[in-house]
Amino acid sequence: MSVIEFRRFRRLRNNAIIRDMMRETHLSVKDFIYPLFVINGVNVKNPISSMPGVFQMSIDVLVEECKEVRDLGIPAVILFGIPAQKDEIGSDAHSENGIIQRAIRAIKKEVPGLLVIGDVCMCEYTSNGHCGIVFGEDILNDETLVHLAKIALAQAKAGVDMIAPSDMMDGRVAAIRKILDDNKFKNIPIMSYSAKYASAYYGPFREAAEGAPKFGDRKSHQMDFANTNEAIREVYEDIAEGADIVMVKPAGAYLDIIYRVKTEFGMPTAAYQVSGEYSMIKAAAEKGWLDHDKIMIESLTAIKRAGADMILTYFAKSAAKFLKENF
Repeated sequence: MSVIEFRRFRRLRNNAIIRDMMRETHLSVKDFIYPLFVINGVNVKNPISSMPGVFQMSIDVLVEECKEVRDLGIPAVILFGIPAQKDEIGSDAHSENGIIQRAIRAIKKEVPGLLVIGDVCMCEYTSNGHCGIVFGEDILNDETLVHLAKIALAQAKAGVDMIAPSDMMDGRVAAIRKILDDNKFKNIPIMSYSAKYASAYYGPFREAAEGAPKFGDRKSHQMDFANTNEAIREVYEDIAEGADIVMVKPAGAYLDIIYRVKTEFGMPTAAYQVSGEYSMIKAAAEKGWLDHDKIMIESLTAIKRAGADMILTYFAKSAAKFLKENF
């Protein structure tokens, strides 16, 4: 009788066919949500210097972009608006003719079959760049909830398919769920930015969305990057208030949070591969230090492996093309 001295794991890595059969995590184009930045004007496509390949787009250009996104098999986009005028209460965010509401109507008319998600926050719309109503240097929680609910309702009336509150105010999921239900939008789901950290990875997004705070920071409402148990409490509360999908943001440096959220709650879980993660890969690839496509796919696979059911990523188009050609 032979004695097995060690196990030969390499037998199942011996060729590409076996490796593919043994693969445990499968990345799909259906996992992706593509973030888009909408600006006023006609035929506008402004490059974002810190995010190569990402643009601010006027609605006419955005519609054409969405057609390409749909044709690549990407199921959803999430919209961020840059208004022509900003004020202290971010009026454009809940105006019937606000930039996002007009974009939603145009996409739903011209690009059937594409899921449109509306980001709900105030930072892109307020003159001070903060996520809520400001008094002195304090961001007021409960006063902000009223405005966030109005934004969600305006987007719902415009035809949005899903609401995604990203502000991190306490109680905003409940406020949004109530106003949607009271206005006969019971079937619109909420994808809540439940564990959103006060992260340095957001830097390039500030340029893209033109939403940097004019003073202070966002540490009073976004989470301390050192905390994990707090994330679980935040997610629990959002679920209790009616969130249908919970999100962890950023993704790459918070894989442990994604894993723990998915394991503890079993809820549909999203993760946002944010601007800084995207830009670092782009910069290193441009320098020739890393292989762009290999790192792109490895980073996205890691996010899914950690437990994300859907991934918000600026790589969505590039990854979709790569997967089509290679898998």
